[in-house]
Amino acid sequence: MEITVTSIISGLYLVITLLLFAYNINYYYFIYLAIQYNRRPAETDISFSGPLPKATVQLPIYNELYVVERLINQVALLDYPRELFEIQVLDDSTDETTQLIEKVVRKIKAQGIQIEHIHRTDRSGYKAGALAEGLKKASGEFIAIFDADFMPETDFLQKVLPHFKNPKIAFVQTRWDHLNRNYSLLTFLQSLAIDTHFIIEQVARNSGGYWFNFNGTAGVWRRSAIQDAGGWKDDTLTEDLDLSYRAMLKGWKALYLRNIKAPAELPVSFNAYRKQQHRWARGSLECAIKYLPIIWSSKFPARIKIESTFHLTGYATHLLMFLMCSLFPLVAFLNATNFSVLSIFTFGLLFNLSVFAPSLAILISQIQLGRKSWRLLPSVFLSTAFGFGMMINTVRAALQIIPKKVNEFERTPKFGITQKGQIWKQKKYQLRLDPIVYYEFAYILFNLGTMFIAILNRYWSISVFAAIFCIGLMLTSSSTLVQTLSANRNYKNNI
Repeated sequence: MEITVTSIISGLYLVITLLLFAYNINYYYFIYLAIQYNRRPAETDISFSGPLPKATVQLPIYNELYVVERLINQVALLDYPRELFEIQVLDDSTDETTQLIEKVVRKIKAQGIQIEHIHRTDRSGYKAGALAEGLKKASGEFIAIFDADFMPETDFLQKVLPHFKNPKIAFVQTRWDHLNRNYSLLTFLQSLAIDTHFIIEQVARNSGGYWFNFNGTAGVWRRSAIQDAGGWKDDTLTEDLDLSYRAMLKGWKALYLRNIKAPAELPVSFNAYRKQQHRWARGSLECAIKYLPIIWSSKFPARIKIESTFHLTGYATHLLMFLMCSLFPLVAFLNATNFSVLSIFTFGLLFNLSVFAPSLAILISQIQLGRKSWRLLPSVFLSTAFGFGMMINTVRAALQIIPKKVNEFERTPKFGITQKGQIWKQKKYQLRLDPIVYYEFAYILFNLGTMFIAILNRYWSISVFAAIFCIGLMLTSSSTLVQTLSANRNYKNNI
C-alpha cells in the first residue's frame, strides 16, 4: 500500500478528532453525573461525635504585601477552640511582606491565639518546601491550607473536620468562591471556568467514585496521609496534584464538599493569569508522565485508570486543538482537490461537534448556582473562545517539559482587589510583557489565512472553527499587550 501525503494527513486528522471526541464524550458523562448529584438531597452538616481534634492552619506566603494582612486576620477569626488550633505563616518573602507579617503576628498573638511566623530565606522547594518545613513543626492532626488570596469563612474547620470520621479519608476539598467575580471581563471569565471545575468536574469525580485532586488551597489534609504518601515534593509544578495521586495510589480516599465555600481573589492581570495557567498545565502534564505508567501497571479497576488518564492529561485537549488548527488549511485544500478524503474529514468534523461539551458544562454549572442561563449565552461563547486562546500558552508549557528544564514555581500576584473601581496598575509586582503574545499574533494571521482558504473552498465548518480560534487568540493576546503596557507605564509613573 502506497503511503501518500494525503493518507498521512488524513490519518493524523482522524486520530486527533477521535481523541478530542473521547475527551468531550467524557465531559458529557461528567455533566450527567453532576446533574444526577444535584438531584440528591442537599448535604447536611455533620457535627463532631467525639473530642475535637487539633488542627494546624498553614498559610504559604511569598511576597504578598497587599493581601497577607487580610488573610491572617481572617484566619484568626476561625471559630474553633483556641487551644486546639494553631496558625503557621510560612513566609518565603524577599520584600517588606516579612516585616508586615511580623507586625500582624504580634497583634494576633496578643489575642491569645497560637500563631507562628516561619521565615525561610532560601525558598528551596518553593511552596512544597514551605509546606514540608511547616509540617515538621506542626502539632495538628489535621492540616488546613489557605493561599494568600483566600478568605475562609469562620466556621470552616467546624464544617470540614467532622467529615474525617472515615479513617481512610486523606483530604477534604471545598469549593472556591470569588471575591471579585465582576471586577472585569477577565475575572468574570475566570469565575466561569473555576465554577465549571468545582460544580461539574470535582462533583462528578467525587460522586462517581473516581480519583480527584486537592486543589492546593481551601482544603484540609490528614497529617498521617501526607506522611504515608511520602510528604510534599517539588519535582512537579503542581505539588497538590502530585501528593493527591501518591495518596490515592496508597489506597487513601478523598472527599469533595460542594456546599462549603472558600472565597478568593481572582487574578486581575492577564500576565498573572497566564503564568497561573502555564504552571497548572505544565504541572498536570508532568504528573501524567510521572504517574500514568504506575497507575496502568497497578491493580486498580480499569474505570479508575481510564478516568485518571483523562484527568491528568486534561490539558492535552489544548495540544490536540492546536494540532487540528494547524492542519485545517491542508484539510480544506485536500477536500477541494481530492474527493476521496472528503468522507474522512467530514467524519472527523462530525466528531468535533462534541467540542461544545465544555460550553455546555459552563452553562450547566451556572444554572446549578442559580444564575439565569439565557443571560449567560454570550459569556459562555466568550469563555469557550477564551479557552481556545490559551492554546499557545499550553503548547509552550508542554514543550518546556521535553528538555527537563528546572521547575520554577512562579506565583500569581494579587493586589487586594475585591470591588470594581479599585486600582492595581500602580502597585508593585507588575509583570513584564510575555513575549508569547507575538506568537499568538502570528497564529491569528495563520487562522485568518485558514478562514480565507476554507471560505474559498466552501468548507464552512473549518471557517467557523478558525474564526473562533481567531477571536480567542485576539482576546488573550491583545488584552495582555494593552493591559501590560498600561500597567507598567502607570507603575513607573507612580514610583
